[in-house]
Order: sequence, then structure tokens, then C-alpha cells
Amino acid sequence: MITLIYGGSSSGKSSYAEDYVCKSNYKNKYYLATMVPYDEESKERVKRHRDLRAGKDFVTLEHSVDITDAIPEVLTVDSGDFSTDSRLSQEDIILLECMSNLVANEMFRDGQVFPSDYCIKKIMENVKELHQKVKNIVIVTNNVFEDSAEYDEGTKDYLRALGKINQNISALADEVYEVVVGIAIPIKEKGRVL
Repeated sequence: MITLIYGGSSSGKSSYAEDYVCKSNYKNKYYLATMVPYDEESKERVKRHRDLRAGKDFVTLEHSVDITDAIPEVLTVDSGDFSTDSRLSQEDIILLECMSNLVANEMFRDGQVFPSDYCIKKIMENVKELHQKVKNIVIVTNNVFEDSAEYDEGTKDYLRALGKINQNISALADEVYEVVVGIAIPIKEKGRVL
């Protein structure tokens, strides 16, 4: 099952996503963190997110790019045994926090700027591969199209890529929620758009 949770900045989407995962009955809860703390503000944000999930029994996996690299870590944490992938099918859930950071990290990595089409294709392939191994994924993403600010072409390309990825994931998702002022509004449940 894929669940997409999106909202504007400081909408409460991260807290909602964590609570959503914690209220589930999954045995193993993984937090796939994608943020790279590059300044004091982002370091504070990472600290705040760590504090929010303290005591919630998450295993934190940090992958700012190449999210499929988390798969062997899940296998290792799960049992220490790489002999079979089948045990991941129903007992594990991954909270990917967040897609907005992942898109930026993949697009602007290693001192290069990668085209949006390449990033969209790579990230969608990675999400699908991750979903083949861990059947239950919750993805947090930003709704970045609510402001009317003017951006440079590189930022516009990033926004287009994130928008397309959000659309693609919502099409795959079994559930989609928009979080507004801490309240989750269901958009899609059990594969049906409401």
C-alpha cells in the first residue's frame, strides 16, 4: 500500500504522517530521512524532526539520494539475514520524509544540475523498486504551488519535477491525504478518489 500525505509548509503533514504510521499495526517502522542539513535552519529542522519521532520506535535510515540503498538496511535491521526478501511484504512500513527534499537532492547533486525528466524517471523507478520490497510506504511531500512568487528557471524546473512526481505517486497511491492546519483531508481512499 502507498499512502501520499501532502500539504503546505508547516501544515502539520509530518506530524500527521508519523502518527499515521505509529497508529498502524506494522511490526517494523522505518523513517527514511532525505534532508541534508546544510545550514543552521535545516539543522534545526532535522533536530525538531528527530525530537518529534523520539520514543516512537522508528528505525531511522538516512538517504538523501538513491532511496533504494535503504533496502539492504531494512533487510539487515529486520533479521540480519539477506537470504529472502519475502519477510518484508507485510510486517514493515517505511515513512519517506520527504519527497520535496529527495527531488532537490537528486536534481542538484554532485555539483551538477540534472534534467527534470531524468529526475522524475529515476525517482519513480526508485519508489516502485522500494515498493516491491516493502509493501507499505507512506510518502510526505510539499504542496509548493500555493505561493505566487517568481522563481529562476532552475527552481521552476524543480517545481515542475516535484509536481509531476506528486501526480505520478498519487496515481499509484491507495490513499492520498492533504493536511491543512494539522487536519488531514482524505482525497483518495482504497484507490478511489473522493
